[in-house]
Amino acid sequence: MNYARQQDRRFRMFAAFVAAMAVLTLSGAAIPAQAQTYKVLYENPGAPGISNPNDEAIAQGRDGNLYTTDVLGGVSDDGTLFKFTPSGVATIVNTINYYPAGGVTLGTDGNFYGTNQNGGTFLCGESDGGQVYKVTPAGVQTILHSFMGNGDGCNPYSAPIQAADGVFYGTTTVNSYGGNNAESTVYTVTSGGVFTAIHTFTGPDGQNVYAPLVQGTDGNFYGDTIGGGTNNLGVIFKMTPAGAVTVLHSFGTPPDGKLAYYGLIQASDGNFYGTTQYGGTAANGIVFKITPGGTYSVLYNLNGHSDGANPSSSLVQASDGKLYGVANLNGSTQFGTIYSITTSGTYSVVYNFDNATGAFPASPLRQNTNGILYGTTYNGGDLSTCNGGGCGVLYSLNIGKVPFAGLVSTSDKEGAKIGILGQGFKTTSVVAFGGVQATSIKLGSATFITATVPVGALTGSVTVTTGSTRLSSNAKFRVTPTFPSFSPTSGPVGTPVVLTGTGLTQTTKVTFGGVKATNVTVNSDSQVTAYVPTGAKTGKIVITTKGGSAKSKTDFTVTM
Repeated sequence: MNYARQQDRRFRMFAAFVAAMAVLTLSGAAIPAQAQTYKVLYENPGAPGISNPNDEAIAQGRDGNLYTTDVLGGVSDDGTLFKFTPSGVATIVNTINYYPAGGVTLGTDGNFYGTNQNGGTFLCGESDGGQVYKVTPAGVQTILHSFMGNGDGCNPYSAPIQAADGVFYGTTTVNSYGGNNAESTVYTVTSGGVFTAIHTFTGPDGQNVYAPLVQGTDGNFYGDTIGGGTNNLGVIFKMTPAGAVTVLHSFGTPPDGKLAYYGLIQASDGNFYGTTQYGGTAANGIVFKITPGGTYSVLYNLNGHSDGANPSSSLVQASDGKLYGVANLNGSTQFGTIYSITTSGTYSVVYNFDNATGAFPASPLRQNTNGILYGTTYNGGDLSTCNGGGCGVLYSLNIGKVPFAGLVSTSDKEGAKIGILGQGFKTTSVVAFGGVQATSIKLGSATFITATVPVGALTGSVTVTTGSTRLSSNAKFRVTPTFPSFSPTSGPVGTPVVLTGTGLTQTTKVTFGGVKATNVTVNSDSQVTAYVPTGAKTGKIVITTKGGSAKSKTDFTVTM
């Protein structure tokens, strides 16, 4: 029996036991009414249809539909890629067959990217090594890499993310049931299948990586693990694009959390937020916060009762500014909860699952550009399916927020083509980046438009105006600077140096060899003049704007 099947069987047996106990406890008791706008969209029928979606991420496609995976559906009971409309019409897109854990990521090319826990060659202990794949919205799948366990890793558990450079970054875990001692890895893969393992975890810097990465606004990647670190309880780490890892926090004994299965998010305040499944003062999991510099704090301890127990997903920051997540167990009806938490730690239960409307939620919530949150549960729904436990549901949660524009990419330079998700788009739609109108747009459909970042674009919200309707992005778009040249190439302190590039309007700092220039003038979007400061050293010139930083390719020489 392979790893994915063993893991899911253990989960299903435990879930069925908890469900049976909960039914006995609640029989004859009225389930209290709850103030929420929760709606079951679709009750999964089980194989050969959709069955038991677990902790798979949900992506919004260019067509406005939601795409994700399950690991038990399909004709072979080995997983599918499926989509569902915002109103709940569900369709299997592709029968994957190799336990496509982790859901999918929408790429800038309009295709989806994900991983199979199994598949490929038989070199990772008792199971196949796993695969990373690309699949079109029509269901045509291409295997980009099959893991061999020979340094590239084994058994990926989460979908890769697409970074600002267009390359996909992903993680692998370890097959706990085999004899292969391959360590967890971080890899990159292009849409064409060029694969590189860029980091191998050794233990002190983490181990057993189930979570996906997130790229911070500083260009580095952040993630967490369930093993390794000082206490072998997992770590939170930062990684450069080249693969150099720094441990920011090692999880410890309570009241700290442990078993960080789920990825981090960077909220609008610049800090990272995540959850652990266990640990905390009540041993039922925590929500935590960590700054990019590594200042860590426990934001909230779940009490295991009314709060729910065992957070079972990463968080999402919705357009109301709150963070939303799900807890797999307990709450008022024992079947799990949806909760919200502010960045200052105010925690609220939004919904208590009651089995008939879903049980044991595990997928991270996804806010569609219509303003509504969507998710899945592992069990519940039609209790005549999946041996009386229900095969799970697809659901929506309306938090009363207006539609918005969703950015496929949240940073790029002037001249780049940016995909925008939404609704009601037309050829007459007007797109603006920080208030600066894009002069080139291409309508893909009523739910997708491409706009070219204009000269002079400003870091800030992207808006799409169609008639009297204006949609604003729920995230800032960062206009990254380019800095190809400067003149002169040498000079003493006090020399005016003209820096030429793009996206320079919002320049905030210029340094010479790491020393900040105190006299800087922004001449135009393509030109800045900076005077060589006292104490400047021979080295690279770095120009920083509100959208990022750019470093000169050659050194500026400081002369006497």
